[in-house]
Amino acid sequence: MSLEPRTIDIPRIPKVLKLYQVMSFVTGSFLLLLVAEVITKWELGYELEMGGAYGFIALVARDSVQAINLSTIILIVHGWLYVLYLIACFRLWSTMRWNLLTFVVLASGGIIPVLSFFLESIFTKRVRAYLVTRASSDAREVEGAAA
Repeated sequence: MSLEPRTIDIPRIPKVLKLYQVMSFVTGSFLLLLVAEVITKWELGYELEMGGAYGFIALVARDSVQAINLSTIILIVHGWLYVLYLIACFRLWSTMRWNLLTFVVLASGGIIPVLSFFLESIFTKRVRAYLVTRASSDAREVEGAAA
């Protein structure tokens, strides 16, 4: 048996969807930045330094950062953005009353590179299709009650 959003939650769906869309884009972008940082650090042997002797932003040898370590900041920011992304996923998931597997799929968008962009597109279409279907069925009910 598939659950549908409660009638009281229908007006909130567009705002919840917008929050999910924004967090999906931001988290996905930072995840790609994180992947680039990991490759740069562990494969090429460099870290990003800000405000050091080599200029405003520079690549320096791994473990030789003397100023602000941007590589560490990228890790921390992505971690906190992922927490906010999970909150956005939870709000969308609970408002739409989807099953647990759907939440797991949504949550995976913040840890698998590029996946958040695809999931955002898929779930946005799914939610918008539901809203259109719901609006047309509500309109038919109103017409039927008026007749």
